[in-house]
Amino acid sequence: MEGTYKGNDKLIVGLVLGIITYWLFAQALLNTVPAIQQDLGIDVSTIGIGISLTALFSGIFVVVAGGFVDRFGAVRLTVIGLILSIAGSLLLILATNTLLFITARVIQGFSAACVMPATLSIVKAYYDGAARQRALSFWAIGSWGGTGICSLAGGAIATSLGWRWIFVFSIAVAILSLLLLKGTPETKTVASSKKFDTIGLIPFVLAMLSLNLVITRGGSFGWFSKITLSLLLLFVVSAIFFFRNGFKKGDNSFIDFSIFKNRAYSGATLSNFLLNMVAGSLIIINTYLQMARGFTSFQSGLLSIGYLVCILVTIRIGEKLIRKIGARKPMMIGPLVTSIGVLLMAFTFLDDMPYTIAVIIGFILFGIGLGLYATPSTDTAVANSPADKAGVATGIYKMASTLGGSIGIAVCASVFGALSVSHNPSLAAMVGLGVCVILCILSMLSVFFTTPKDVKNS
Repeated sequence: MEGTYKGNDKLIVGLVLGIITYWLFAQALLNTVPAIQQDLGIDVSTIGIGISLTALFSGIFVVVAGGFVDRFGAVRLTVIGLILSIAGSLLLILATNTLLFITARVIQGFSAACVMPATLSIVKAYYDGAARQRALSFWAIGSWGGTGICSLAGGAIATSLGWRWIFVFSIAVAILSLLLLKGTPETKTVASSKKFDTIGLIPFVLAMLSLNLVITRGGSFGWFSKITLSLLLLFVVSAIFFFRNGFKKGDNSFIDFSIFKNRAYSGATLSNFLLNMVAGSLIIINTYLQMARGFTSFQSGLLSIGYLVCILVTIRIGEKLIRKIGARKPMMIGPLVTSIGVLLMAFTFLDDMPYTIAVIIGFILFGIGLGLYATPSTDTAVANSPADKAGVATGIYKMASTLGGSIGIAVCASVFGALSVSHNPSLAAMVGLGVCVILCILSMLSVFFTTPKDVKNS
């Protein structure tokens, strides 16, 4: 039935709500760190681990889920992901200690791993041409704009009702998404006799987990301690084994490296990874505003209204720009504008009112930059992915997003946490945000050097 079914607005809304469930349990926590710390009695670095674990596990298993999309269907995987989202949110509502908090975050990581590539594959299957670009722009609103929507909503919910209520709303949104997706025919599946590359997955998981632990706990363990050095060794050995296995097995490997032969796809994926690392700036700015400037989570969320409005508006502008000037220029302009926004937030030496104004303008530029980048990048990745490996290719693209976000959050939380102890929070925030500015510039340069001028789009 896939050949005759055409996607409609009801399906788009269902897909967007499915993606927003991810941001409700991922992004909203960036704005509620002090409240969670006080309630559960765990330190900031441990909360940082919990926050980054969702993105980490999503990034690790999103390619696996992408392969399952090709084999078992995108609609089925979306439903499974939403059910896992409900389970993880319910566990967080009931969490009373670190173990339950961490476990719930891991479950939510598996949820996002299913939802992200599956929803993107549904767009590829049921929309074409201008209709696909429109659908992708709304998908990008959920994927990128969801950060602002859920940051503001999460702050308001946490301040008025308590942080656990965020996940009550997440469950309600997931159920609504399931209802809207009901009746959507299953996407085309690809029969395969290939065995899953477990040998490739294991070293990839070990490499990512060891790297995450080094970044988040290296300071606590001691940077030159036996534990840290052992984790670094595990990361290097696992990474080497993973790449050797991948090139040896070719398209039978856990990650099919042949997909990266397309320069446009590679450029979109690399820049996507780097720009998503800038998500770490949000945990810095929200924590800094609440810890050092006396803002509530709701007040710090209010400062990001400009981000929310601008990203929602400019995502649609990015869709139009593809048709007029192509995808390459918006993919370069976006990170540049974002870097200026983050730079303004790094002016922590300013007094309260001037700094508040700088943060407001910074969030506006942040939103404009991400909005201009989102649809051109996503459309480039989708249009340049092989038709018979669409699930895997979109899975890798979203892996770049989630791993970028996970590593960025881990790095920024560690930098801010370490410098806050030995120096004042203002300096800690300035340095951490400065790192994010550099990441924006690297994202722009990666597009310049890798993405062809005649890039193919939908």
